[in-house]
Amino acid sequence: MPRMEQSSLTPREYWVQVKSNPNRAKFGFGEKAALINIDLQRAYTDLETFPTAYETHVDQIAFINRLSELAREKGMPVIWTYVAYMDNADDAGVWGTRTNTEHSLQNIKENSARSELDPRLVIDRERDAVVNKRMASVFHDSHIPSLLVWHQVDTVILTGGSTSGCVRASAIASLSHGYRTIVPEECVADKHEIPHFANLCDIMLKYADVEPFAEVEAWFQAHPGAPPIREARGCGF
Repeated sequence: MPRMEQSSLTPREYWVQVKSNPNRAKFGFGEKAALINIDLQRAYTDLETFPTAYETHVDQIAFINRLSELAREKGMPVIWTYVAYMDNADDAGVWGTRTNTEHSLQNIKENSARSELDPRLVIDRERDAVVNKRMASVFHDSHIPSLLVWHQVDTVILTGGSTSGCVRASAIASLSHGYRTIVPEECVADKHEIPHFANLCDIMLKYADVEPFAEVEAWFQAHPGAPPIREARGCGF
């Protein structure tokens, strides 16, 4: 019976190996994408204020702004998520029971500094959807699945954080819902390089295409633009 393969590679080194594998088939881009930017809120991006914040690539925010701009230009939906909970944290459920400090997940409250989307983000409040999610996957108990159906997308592009948490969970759910899923490498981040690179490997090998930012940017730039969403029509009885 074959044993588990062993290696002395670090997660970063293993990621380089996985990324360079020419035999790994890609899911590829479809015809129309939705860009979902996950939990880019100050609790996780404001390094000067919150100990829960992290940064993996210095240009992450700028790259996400660029992809969001291109998605809008091409008539594709842009969605931003953030986490925030009720005052009693009931909607965090069992996820909010492991710790209870001022920095704990379930103590991110609506309209608090920790729940605010990063001020460096360029958000079109008239066009973009901003969604409060409460669990790891953006698909869980949110109206994002309905938005994707309405916009008739076949591809989901995920950015944000954390790579090992909400990005991974969302990639699995996206694949499970039948979407081609793309993760721009420089646009996701984590608290530590071990979970970051280990989960990039898992995402790439199983659930999504992890592509360089430049590749995703080039796909948007080359796209002719999505047709308008179908107009609502009467029942016609």
